[in-house]
Amino acid sequence: MTDRNAIFVADPFWIKHSDEFHMFFEVLNGDNGLGEIALARSDDGLSWRYSGIVLEEPFHLSYPYVFQWQDNHYMIPESGRDYSVRLYRASDYPNDWEYLGNLLSGYRYVDPSIFRHDDTWWMFVGAGEHDVLNLYYSDELETGWQPHPANPVVKNDPHKARPGGRVIMIDGEPVRLAQDCYPSYGLQVFGFRVSELTRTAYAEVPLSEHPLIRGSGSGWNAAGMHHLDPIPTETGWIAVVDGRNR
Repeated sequence: MTDRNAIFVADPFWIKHSDEFHMFFEVLNGDNGLGEIALARSDDGLSWRYSGIVLEEPFHLSYPYVFQWQDNHYMIPESGRDYSVRLYRASDYPNDWEYLGNLLSGYRYVDPSIFRHDDTWWMFVGAGEHDVLNLYYSDELETGWQPHPANPVVKNDPHKARPGGRVIMIDGEPVRLAQDCYPSYGLQVFGFRVSELTRTAYAEVPLSEHPLIRGSGSGWNAAGMHHLDPIPTETGWIAVVDGRNR
């Protein structure tokens, strides 16, 4: 980081555009205490060049969930301190982003995670003290978001409620990623296969009893890992992650 007094970086999301990887991530600015969204670039996914801050607001931002739809790039960062879920579109990708409006308002929404399945938009959103997960759906990306009648789809369970990265597809079924936030925030990430998803019903099953990622006990991720953004390749997956050293 060259242009901010960065306390930490976190919540990396990435996307491949043409022959370049773009990674968006939270930077906690030590001068104002606010999270801002930064960009790094890479030709191979391993060596990265920092490119500066691309999105900041007068309130805290994090979890820059970036995705592509109909030749446009969009971002839904967490803006819970604004009591909103905000949608941005790239006006000049990847550096310039324009605010399109609020998808949800009036609550401190946490880590909104959007995906498209069966011609419908879906969004997981955390709530409470890391122990509640709600689900919303809409026919259109920019308008019409409705709460799912099964809400909360996770209740009173800090081990699997808070989103922990991009919703991915495996064999045509959504898999959501969840942080284990007990006894402390961001210890490890589990996967849950969504086995039933309609506008009236919801069910999920764990991918495994073991976490997908967790702290190593030493070094940069000694105390935990709380975020995972995988990209499918011809031979498997590659992912960006973050970690806690204390």
